[in-house]
Amino acid sequence: MDYFLAVDMGASSGRCVLASYQQGKLVLEEIHRFTNAMVEREGHLCWDVEHLFAEIITGLRACATRGTIPTSMGIDTWGVDFVLLDENNEMVGLPVAYRDKRTENIYGWIDARVAPDTMYRITGLQRQPFNTICQLVAIQRQNPEWLERAQKMLLMPDYFHFRLTDVTRCEYTNASTTQLLCAETKDWSWDIIETLGLPNRIFQELHMPGTYVGDLTPAIQEQIGFNCRVILPPTHDTASAVVAVPSTTHDVLYISSGTWSLFGTELEKPLCTPQSQACNFTHEGGYEFRYRYLKNIMGLWMIQSIKKCFDESGTIYTYAQICDAAKTADICSQVNCDDRRFFAPENMCEAIQSVCQETGQQVPQTVGEFAAVVYASLAARYAMAALEIEALTDQTYSDIHLVGGGSKDEYLNALTANATGKTVWAGPIEATAIGNLLVQMIHAGIFPDLAAAKTCVRNSFPIQRFNPE
Repeated sequence: MDYFLAVDMGASSGRCVLASYQQGKLVLEEIHRFTNAMVEREGHLCWDVEHLFAEIITGLRACATRGTIPTSMGIDTWGVDFVLLDENNEMVGLPVAYRDKRTENIYGWIDARVAPDTMYRITGLQRQPFNTICQLVAIQRQNPEWLERAQKMLLMPDYFHFRLTDVTRCEYTNASTTQLLCAETKDWSWDIIETLGLPNRIFQELHMPGTYVGDLTPAIQEQIGFNCRVILPPTHDTASAVVAVPSTTHDVLYISSGTWSLFGTELEKPLCTPQSQACNFTHEGGYEFRYRYLKNIMGLWMIQSIKKCFDESGTIYTYAQICDAAKTADICSQVNCDDRRFFAPENMCEAIQSVCQETGQQVPQTVGEFAAVVYASLAARYAMAALEIEALTDQTYSDIHLVGGGSKDEYLNALTANATGKTVWAGPIEATAIGNLLVQMIHAGIFPDLAAAKTCVRNSFPIQRFNPE
């Protein structure tokens, strides 16, 4: 039996998921789970890449211990963050995380050199202060010696693939989150790179999902006891999640729900119009050159942060308890989930209270009230995004496919159906890992194409329906 391994890393945790194809269905087993958290180093919020790489090795060893040696493996992560390497392939500087404050006010400097309208017409990317373009300009202005030494920039999954194989491959879907790609050509925008004074040499050739990277190095083979092929999945986690949306047509709405809510559809051609720019929609790369036309909406990060607030006060709640408390909370307040105050506050509860107070609404006090505010606000934000997409694409959508960890949240799913007036199909939960695995399995010939892979997803996992009331 052939096995395939997905290493799926989110901003708060990671897991190693093993898959096999049995009797027409995809069978998954999580063989290792680990934590991921930003750490403070030299005044910056950074990723502990050595911890993460050690956890990847632990997951590979678990395969050997079980006797389930994968035919191939691939890694997906969040977007925008990267590692710089010097001429000896040693790390330059720090692996700074996207929630670090070094990019504050960087767009002012960029806008003076590339007008926002021009930037959007070329890249089609949503303005976010954490985009790679902002991070590189921040380095250029604050730590120029890093760029002077750097020979390569590898986004996070590319870096871990390099550590496993000694081969550098820059994968397209994650590179598309940098705001340095041309949406039309699907390659680096060398004009923007030159205008900003960034060194051309650090930008690697782009490769598509399904590309063979290499075999594990002899040193890694010795550590884990076997060899396997490393295949590029869609290395951006949302790109992998969209692959797993169980619809064989592309004219559907989706929400990839987790720490972030990625709300969008797929397009065959970019829509880099002034109207799209005004609504702050982004064009990120997808499988088979499609565009993930979406909006980044603050997601369950707010619920995670509320839990943290109460945990630190000594009152421990499970996520299920928080959800149950929200259902019975008597509060109608809503906030703009994308308010920058919710991005990385020291105390999420205080941030929510402050906004409610400013807007003359009931101020939440209990865990249920805080969660109810967030859930209602997310559903309202989804409804607004759906109306915007329909207006921009001149198309009406009847269904929303909601995938990822957030698809477990039945209360939010029901609120979303009611707020949007659309049928919500929730699942699969493990969409990101599944999409990663499907691309590997297409490469191996298990599935002839993406349509067959999506049909298998629909037959393999429970999909729950929520109708608007």
